[in-house]
Amino acid sequence: MEKNIIITIGRQFGCGGKNIAEVLGKKLGIPVFDNELIIKAAQESGFSAEFFERSDEKRRFFSLTSIFAGSYSSDSENFMSDKGLFKIQCETIRSIAEQGSAIIVGRCSDYVLRERGNTLSIFLTSPIEERIRRVAERMGISLEKAEETVEKQDSGREEYYNYYTFGNWGVASNYDLCIDSSKAGIEGTADIIIEFAKISGLL
Repeated sequence: MEKNIIITIGRQFGCGGKNIAEVLGKKLGIPVFDNELIIKAAQESGFSAEFFERSDEKRRFFSLTSIFAGSYSSDSENFMSDKGLFKIQCETIRSIAEQGSAIIVGRCSDYVLRERGNTLSIFLTSPIEERIRRVAERMGISLEKAEETVEKQDSGREEYYNYYTFGNWGVASNYDLCIDSSKAGIEGTADIIIEFAKISGLL
């Protein structure tokens, strides 16, 4: 790509956000950072990837004695706060944006990069019934369990986003474009994002 652009994707659980990001990345020929972001943050900070996976988009408080990738000796009062973890992820997101075009999924990336040019922020949604069905099929669980999982995941993402950004997760005014992914499907939603980026002059 001639231009260095960043696309951030916020998403409700079960609306196909990860799949849409992957299709979008293939169409544009740029990397997608989702779980990869966790691994990169772990490598750069010295913590284990497992620590970041457990804390992904959740607010918690962690003991350093159990999260370093290598051996570490510390007293029981040495802790990493959730804000400390968030700071590490912010630094990683900014570093990714500086290195080249990328699609970054979740982790308040729209807020972290809000002052950066050539950035397009997307929020993906879908009717609750559609998301429950998708999660039930994907995870092989009952519709009742899927509904519980969707509500829990959305609640966690909303709390995480609102806490760190002082904003409101999923509110249209926070994003450049909001899309109901059930209307156009995975491929079609990716195409809509590309077309919008062209209209906006980012592509």
